[in-house]
Amino acid sequence: MPAPRKRFGQHFLHDQAIIQRIIAALAPQPDEHLIEIGPGQGALTLPVIKQIHHLEAVEIDRDLILELRSRVRRHGELVIYSSDVLAFDFASVKQDDRPLRVFGNLPYNISTPLIFHLLDYASIISDMLFMLQKEVAERMAAKPNSEAYGRLSVMVQYHCQVALLFNVPASAFYPPPQVESSIVRLTPYRDYPYPAKNYALFESIVKQAFGQRRKTLRNSLKELINDDVWAHIGIHSDLRPENLSVQDFVEISNSLDQGAKA
Repeated sequence: MPAPRKRFGQHFLHDQAIIQRIIAALAPQPDEHLIEIGPGQGALTLPVIKQIHHLEAVEIDRDLILELRSRVRRHGELVIYSSDVLAFDFASVKQDDRPLRVFGNLPYNISTPLIFHLLDYASIISDMLFMLQKEVAERMAAKPNSEAYGRLSVMVQYHCQVALLFNVPASAFYPPPQVESSIVRLTPYRDYPYPAKNYALFESIVKQAFGQRRKTLRNSLKELINDDVWAHIGIHSDLRPENLSVQDFVEISNSLDQGAKA
């Protein structure tokens, strides 16, 4: 197999106990539509395809693709999309009414923008099981009033239930990364607990607030919200963004959207 490439953020999983634990958490079934991100050398690909005999994957490293196809050929059909996953249209592979199940060992250097990219497809995904940097996983699951809570937390939790499953030591990879990893499951909501009437506005408010997270909301959102609007919303403008829940951000967005239409 080709050596890991630093420019692709490749760290190949080799610990068989960890691999089996991930496959148990994934619990793939033959009638499901699974797609793997970054199969690499096939540490997860091979055991999954042995169970379900058909799998799709997105892989950017062409040097890995031929070798991977050869390794799994006798166990089932592997369809590989040679693509940059950050530009990949997940809707293009959905051919029937089955939702996608997405999993993989995400490249650490693109994990955050990749999560944002996948959230755009939350409506066609039943669940996502990822290995990523522990710090990123903790940010996704973080609660308000904590240091880890930020834009990623709000946007992921708006779309999904988040479950941190278990941690993975650096020694489970070749080459070992400089950080510890975590397995996280994201389950997109079919019915949103706090639906935004204008999603683009909600997204913009969250991004702007956390872009200046040390400022109070009054200052970071002053281009969007004046004191009269704050009084109507009923949320204290002297709070900082990390003090607000997902529901709070949705309420701000919905109040602004309602005011714009009034």
